[in-house]
Amino acid sequence: MADTWLVMGLGNPGSRYEKTRHNVGQMVVDELAARRGASWRQHKAGARVAETWLRPGAAKLVLVKSNGYMNTSGGPAVGVAQFFGVAADRIIVVHDELDIPFDQLKLKAGGGHGGHNGLRDIAKALATPDFVRVRVGIGRPLGRQDPADWVLSEFGSTERTTLPILVADAADAVEMVVDDGLIAAQQKVHAPK
Repeated sequence: MADTWLVMGLGNPGSRYEKTRHNVGQMVVDELAARRGASWRQHKAGARVAETWLRPGAAKLVLVKSNGYMNTSGGPAVGVAQFFGVAADRIIVVHDELDIPFDQLKLKAGGGHGGHNGLRDIAKALATPDFVRVRVGIGRPLGRQDPADWVLSEFGSTERTTLPILVADAADAVEMVVDDGLIAAQQKVHAPK
């Protein structure tokens, strides 16, 4: 179905992880679902899915959150994509990005995984890295904190005041990619504020 997009928000399952930096991708698809009053249901691919539309008469959105851990995101991504007949170039993966400062977004299609295990597993499962990424900046830890510990920690109190705006901006970016295409969305999102 050419007018269907799969939007997968990366994260880890359970209440222990739901407010961590690594789960910001799932926060974004939750925002997209909430904007449309879409409800989540279990899917046989090992994921929760919410089906909705960009707006009436526009593209269909299949929002996805894996039931498994970040490093096993590929199986659910492929399973849901095959079920809905969505090609890799119509998949948008929303994920946390260490190499982008907190409160910034970058959009791209294809490329490497930059050590991100969720992206690595999805590219391997799809047999292509050529899907769109909405990269949500979480920044790197200060000092000597291990980046693995950083991504699994909750946002700080100062960050939490800005986080709802960042999540809303990332949801807006997903909508722009679907509505206007990647290049137009990049021009809007990457423009200096």
